[in-house]
Amino acid sequence: MRVRLGLIAGAACVVVMPAMAQDSKPNDAQIAHIAYTAGALDVEAGKQALAITRNPEIREFAEQMVRDHSAVNEQALALVKKLKVTPEDNATSKSLKEGGEKNVANLKTLKGKAFDKAYIDHEVAYHQQVLDAVDKVLIPNAKNEELKALLVKVRPAFVAHLEHAKHVQEMVGK
Repeated sequence: MRVRLGLIAGAACVVVMPAMAQDSKPNDAQIAHIAYTAGALDVEAGKQALAITRNPEIREFAEQMVRDHSAVNEQALALVKKLKVTPEDNATSKSLKEGGEKNVANLKTLKGKAFDKAYIDHEVAYHQQVLDAVDKVLIPNAKNEELKALLVKVRPAFVAHLEHAKHVQEMVGK
């Protein structure tokens, strides 16, 4: 089964960690909501990149983000339904949504190389935050074994996304 999960979304990087500190021990329903919210926000940013950029490296990365995060959100919804868990809004998911909306609004004001740089810089920071949140908050606090196993299984995808984003960032910087 191909699984990739985007848990903590784009522009919220600066906002997420304080929210996670306040919600330092999210329950499974909150973790599920964080996962879905973050994935949806990264899909939205990726779609925006596809609509604006002409850079082939940015396009390839954005296509991967839309594809991977859309697929995992479908799988996350199926797991939530199977487990009979109702995703629960929380400070982190609210911060993610607010940060994601700010990121998309900012990206809408940019064009060309300025857009490409802002988008990919954001994605690098985002994926580093994903790894930090998964390792320090989400996996340690997931009580349901299937949810925890999913988070552990998709962690390598976060690493791959981060490395891909860094590579694209180097290409855009030239």
